[in-house]
Amino acid sequence: MSENIHAGHRNRLKEEILSADITDLKPPEKLLEMLLFYGIPQKDTAGIARELIKTFGDFSGVLDADIEDLVKIKGMTRNAASLIKLMRPVGRTYILSKFGEKQTLKNHEEIGNYILTRYYSLNRECFSLLCLNRLGKVISFEIIMSGNVDSVGVSIRTILEKVMKSEATAVVIAHNHPGGVALPSYQDIEITKSIKQSLDIISVNLVDHIIVGDADYVSMASSREFSYLFKTE
Repeated sequence: MSENIHAGHRNRLKEEILSADITDLKPPEKLLEMLLFYGIPQKDTAGIARELIKTFGDFSGVLDADIEDLVKIKGMTRNAASLIKLMRPVGRTYILSKFGEKQTLKNHEEIGNYILTRYYSLNRECFSLLCLNRLGKVISFEIIMSGNVDSVGVSIRTILEKVMKSEATAVVIAHNHPGGVALPSYQDIEITKSIKQSLDIISVNLVDHIIVGDADYVSMASSREFSYLFKTE
């Protein structure tokens, strides 16, 4: 009898969510409850979903949680925890497939949005290099280092080697502040100056330094305060 009750509830919830319009956002608890169906068979997953969100703060906190912390929640299975951890890379792959293909970038806003899609769901600090041709067409995008950028330092030699290999005429550098705001630090300013000076030597234009926050970005070149860093003498 219990199995039939759970089966009926699951079918109703699946129908409710899968038949909804894409703009009809559902409560995070319901989405998580349905996701747990596939890792926790024949159990009431609504309570587990509520406990996960209570423990980790919100839906994103659940997806960001370590797998070992997830399985500590009563009723959770390792299969369910693995499925939850799969959601971030799946979402990232979808975003990159839909919006991150090579294209021509015509202004700072398009550059910023392009960079933002590439940083989607990354929860570690990464420094990247976007190489463009003279028409603004994307030649390559690559994360060239990860970790705390302030502590590991940015290898200007690596940047120059990759730029020359790509035969780019323009470059955008970018990095993120996971869990923080997209505001340039003193270190960001100094890194920008050093890279700009080095690129000038090989006649390559530094177009922008994009700093990505949790869901936003700052274009230093478009900022009144920092635009002087990108002027060519």
